[in-house]
Amino acid sequence: MRKTSVIALLLVTVFFSVLTGCKKDPAPSVSELIAKNWTLTKVEETNVTVYTRGATNNIRDYSKFRLNLSSPPTANYTDWDGIASTGKYTVPVDTRLVISDMNPQLTTSSGGTAGTIEFTINSIDAGTLVITRVGTSIKTGGTTNKYTFTNP
Repeated sequence: MRKTSVIALLLVTVFFSVLTGCKKDPAPSVSELIAKNWTLTKVEETNVTVYTRGATNNIRDYSKFRLNLSSPPTANYTDWDGIASTGKYTVPVDTRLVISDMNPQLTTSSGGTAGTIEFTINSIDAGTLVITRVGTSIKTGGTTNKYTFTNP
């Protein structure tokens, strides 16, 4: 009987050790997931796909567009026309990306300039980011732009 008790105790100890040792790491936050050098794969301007990476029939050439958030809080943003700006970025809530203190400043929908650009984060995971610009882009004729990025 004593040998059975020792074996039972040993089995319970091993079982408990396995359960406590298999604890999952917490899921990364949006701030952690977004801190990458993103590659643009698709752009929709007011729900019309105008660019798909690798396509030959693109309506607009977004091949110069860059979004590098890999060195928080620094943001390197190059618009489709090749004009690059550097600023800082924040993710104040899980559904919002704000790039501020941009130099040089971007052209706004009213024709002026602004040092801040905001995006709604539609979705994000380890390899894909989908964002929509808050407000319209004067450079694309007043369209609301949705960007899909990958990070292989």
